[in-house]
Amino acid sequence: MSPIALHFIVDAALSLLGAASALTWIVILQKGSGYWRLAIQNRGFDTAWGEALEQASFASMRIGLADAKGPKARVTRAAVAALALAAPFDGADRPLPPEVARQARRAQLERVLAQQIQRERRMQEAGLTLLASVANVAPFIGLFGTVFGIIHALHAVTADGAGGIGDIAGPVGDALIATGLGIAVAIPAVLGYNAFVHRTRTSIDELEELSAELVDVAERSGFRIREGESGMRQPSAQASAFSDREVAA
Repeated sequence: MSPIALHFIVDAALSLLGAASALTWIVILQKGSGYWRLAIQNRGFDTAWGEALEQASFASMRIGLADAKGPKARVTRAAVAALALAAPFDGADRPLPPEVARQARRAQLERVLAQQIQRERRMQEAGLTLLASVANVAPFIGLFGTVFGIIHALHAVTADGAGGIGDIAGPVGDALIATGLGIAVAIPAVLGYNAFVHRTRTSIDELEELSAELVDVAERSGFRIREGESGMRQPSAQASAFSDREVAA
């Protein structure tokens, strides 16, 4: 292989490591600020509506929930929308027995909450695949660059006709820099990935606890929301579009 090709391969490996490092820190900063923002939004939700949930009443929630932000607010709105759009017990031509209707509404509510939590999971896990890929691949890219760097150094030493250890040690040492850079790029990616996975699991656990609490509150209220009680009944078009629009926001 020609020296030019070897030099190009080494430079390409170093360029990939530089790009991977930049992407890693961009994702770490974005995810870190995003989790910080979500934590503030969840604390605001707990402060504003935690008492309403403790009282097991949707009716005592303020209408401001429609403008609240954060995972907990979106999950709660999903529950409110599902209950607001549910058919009443006695509104059908052939109404179901009350217990059967309650079970059907509970299943529908649990399904809606599970879907919303899954959306939150996907949103919070965005970018983690990149961190995992960099953590796994960066050391090998560095090693790849080192191997071809050593080959290039040996070819250069051979071409010059010098064979002393001093003549070889310098170029080989320079080639080993690629391995060190690969490890340096992988370490932040590993630490960031582990931290964000742990934070995502904690957040999803909190949402699942909130989901169980919402189901309990809905069950105590008969799985219905009266428009006069909650003031939060939404038009069907708005309720049907809440999930994708709010997650994207």
